[in-house]
Amino acid sequence: MSRILIASDAWHPQINGVVRTLERLARHLPEMGAEPVMLTPDGFNTVPCPTYPEIRLTLAPPGSIARKLDGINPDHVHIATEGPIGFAVRRWCMGRGRLFTTSYHTRFPEYLAARVPVPVDWTYAVLRDFHNAGAGCMVSTRSMELELEERGFHNLMRWSRGVDAEIFHPGRNRAVLDLPRPIYLYVGRVAVEKNIGAFLDLDLPGSKVVVGDGPALEGLRRAHPEVSFLGTRVGTDLADIYAASDCFVFPSRTDTFGVVMLEALASGLPVAAFPVAGPRDVIGNSGAGVLDDDLQAAALAALSISRERCRQVALQSSWQAATRQFLDNVNGVHRNIASRAFA
Repeated sequence: MSRILIASDAWHPQINGVVRTLERLARHLPEMGAEPVMLTPDGFNTVPCPTYPEIRLTLAPPGSIARKLDGINPDHVHIATEGPIGFAVRRWCMGRGRLFTTSYHTRFPEYLAARVPVPVDWTYAVLRDFHNAGAGCMVSTRSMELELEERGFHNLMRWSRGVDAEIFHPGRNRAVLDLPRPIYLYVGRVAVEKNIGAFLDLDLPGSKVVVGDGPALEGLRRAHPEVSFLGTRVGTDLADIYAASDCFVFPSRTDTFGVVMLEALASGLPVAAFPVAGPRDVIGNSGAGVLDDDLQAAALAALSISRERCRQVALQSSWQAATRQFLDNVNGVHRNIASRAFA
């Protein structure tokens, strides 16, 4: 069984698409003959990220991480994030001539620019150097692949996402939300880059519900007392809320994918979103949602979509298939190196 080290600065107690993806990857890799070894902030001192205290930055001396890696001696290294752990692991790989892959999960340049006046091109230059040093950079969608290619990223490969259709399904308890219908739902981090205000400002009949936590929560709660803010929900509690809603509104213009859209679809919820990367790839022309620059029109039109259609689209994505795609990418870069060595 090959040993794959997965290095990530994003981990529990964070609740986001990156953590969910890596959890599922670690769960399914053993089924396919690979042993995942997670290198995360667990066991290291951390400090809160400026402007986003829910995210912790790891204070891990490079020497400490190097000793851990020497002891693990992985067959392959995958770096999932461009944080302190990611940079330390990249340094170890390059210093020892070890093959590694990376993945691009988050539009960090845009997120940073939304908080501090740092030019997006400067941050992309740093990330381009980070990822191009590896044997391959995994991205979740064709749209992101094209965008990163235009910015000079090399060796891009696809790694999609999945959904647990047994937890998220339309038959759950729909009585958990006793609110006027239709119920429009948002699930995710409550932060400026998620553009949640574009949803909450809409003039829609019925009710709006927000599930999640983040630095923008209190400001949005004060500005929109009519909205039901339910805080963080996970597992079956979250699945019940999806099933009890009527439309999922995804206002983000910066997400690279949006796992929550798959969870909504699996629960029978049509999606209303802007026609941008992420929604274009997940929803596209599937008939399971409406993409429109007029988000209000999209939300109203989405109500006419059948829950059965949404469910059918979600069932095309599984975490097992996503894990197989990841593993095929890893095996592929090793085959390429081996073929060059014997050429």
